[in-house]
Formats: sequence, structure tokens, C-alpha cells
Amino acid sequence: MYAPMDIDGLNYYLKPMNCPGHINIYNSTIRSYRDLPIRYAELGTVYRYERSGALHGMLRVRGFTQDDAHIFCTADQLAEEIAGVCRLVDFFMKTFGFEYTAYLATQPKEKTIGGKEIWDQATKALQDAADSIGLKLELDEGGGAFYGPKIDYKIKDALGREWQNSTIQCDFNLPDRFELENVAPDGSRQRPIMLHRAILGSLERFAGVLIEHYGGRFPLWCSPKQVAVIPIREDHAPYARTLVDRLRGERFRVEAMLEAGHMNKKIKTAQKAQIPFMLIVGEREAEEGTVTVRRRDGQDQETIPFEAFLERIQGLRSTRATELS
Repeated sequence: MYAPMDIDGLNYYLKPMNCPGHINIYNSTIRSYRDLPIRYAELGTVYRYERSGALHGMLRVRGFTQDDAHIFCTADQLAEEIAGVCRLVDFFMKTFGFEYTAYLATQPKEKTIGGKEIWDQATKALQDAADSIGLKLELDEGGGAFYGPKIDYKIKDALGREWQNSTIQCDFNLPDRFELENVAPDGSRQRPIMLHRAILGSLERFAGVLIEHYGGRFPLWCSPKQVAVIPIREDHAPYARTLVDRLRGERFRVEAMLEAGHMNKKIKTAQKAQIPFMLIVGEREAEEGTVTVRRRDGQDQETIPFEAFLERIQGLRSTRATELS
């Protein structure tokens, strides 16, 4: 954590985690077992004082934003809630084209809260949920958080280094420390179980790993610019403009390179920007309603009807394909 800041005699801290805020929301009113599970989520920015030698570009920073969520549930709901998060992580990792390794991180040897029985119960809940959906877990002995064990998902960057992004943490301890309660079916008060989960983890780290994973050559669906439209000469710009308008009308991100200048220079600029597709259009294309398609790798240049090209990229986008063909 960062040191406190004294403002008008009061100590203020930069927020290191989002958990207390969600706990306060849960505790703001009486909860019934019928209300559970309760799921709170936010894009929350947190600050942690990493040593300067540990900082590394976007991959390890001192201030970052998490897609953070906390789930409050009963013991009967726990396995399905964990399994649901595991399925969500798997969907995101496969969508972005990542292979991952999942680790079961157990109780650290020191500086933890809660007894061994509670830790064993939480660890078993994570393992049982993973077994129920066929998720293989590697063991990370002593790698848990101070309040509970967790499942960490690690993905590799272009250099083969593993980075932890997604996490699911099973917590029996903070509900006890903060005296969280819900009304049970028999009218008694009971403690809910708390799950901490982040799917992408640090958005900054995920973006950094994503850039390195693809070397900047993103799939069409997540490329900042998806298509560049390049007229051969300035007098071909009107037809090029109709293509730009049509593509933007279909909600594609288009680089309209309609200004005067050499076509080859524009192609090189688009290739350097790693734009997946370039449409080269001239007099013949304007007369026939076609486009000459050039991929960013310079391969498979072909002239096809514009409607056929549009159908192709709509398919690549809707399926979130990682390849351009």
C-alpha cells in the first residue's frame, strides 16, 4: 500500500483493492437467503506500491484498473458460482486466442487470516468446482491471498513468460471479519461465502500481453482499424468514399486514405499500422463494383465484388476469428 496522506488532520489512502466497497454495499441492509447469490461488479482502479525494480511497462504498474466482482452466496450455491466463473474465463481466453494454465494457489505459510479448517474447506470448494467442469489445476503451493485460496489463470507473452490475469478467490474469512450476515430459512443469521473474481484482471496488463501475443497483428474483430480504403488516383476517391460510408454504416472501423498522394506510400502506411485488409480501387473497380483486396501480409491479393468482401469480413467479425481467412 501507499503511505497515508494527511489532509486537514485526516489520513487518506489510495485504494489498494475493491473488496471493502462491495462489502459495505452488502452490509447496507438486511439480506435474506432468498437474495443470494448477490453479485457486484465494477471497473475499479486500484493502487499498489510495487518496488521500482519490479515495474515493467504495461505488465506491472502501480495504478491499474480491474474488471473486479464479488459474489456473496450460500454453501449450496458455491460450487456452481465457481464453475460459472471458470466457464466465463474459458470463454474470454478462447475468444482472444489464448492458451492458459490454471493453478490452485493454497494457503501461504505466514501472514494469513483464518484457521486451517476454513482454508481447507475453501480449497476443497475450488478443487471440487474445477473437477465438476473438467478443469485441470496445477498446484501453486503457498500462492493464495492472505484471506483465502484461489484459482489463478496464467497466459504467456511472446517471450514465453507467464502472467497472471484471471483469478477466482474463495473467501470464508472476510465475511467473518466484517460480520456479514443473511437471514437463513429458519430465521437464524448465517455467514455468506464471498468469491472474488476478475476475468481480464488488470486491463493494462491484459492489453500488454494481448499486444505481445499478436505482435500488433490483431484479429479483424479487435483491430483498432479493420479496413483501409485506398484509391489508385485522386479521381477514384468518389468511389472509395462510397465504400468507406458503406463499411462504416456496417459498423466497421475504417481508415479512409482518400487524400492526394502515392498509392504505394499509403499501402506501406496501412501495413505498418497492421490494418488487416486494404481495399485498392481504381477505374475498373469503380465500373464493376469490385475491390482489389490486399491483406496486411501482402499475400492473396484478389479482385472480388465488394458485397462478397463485406460478407467475408462480417463472418470474420461475428465468429471472432483469429485468422484473416
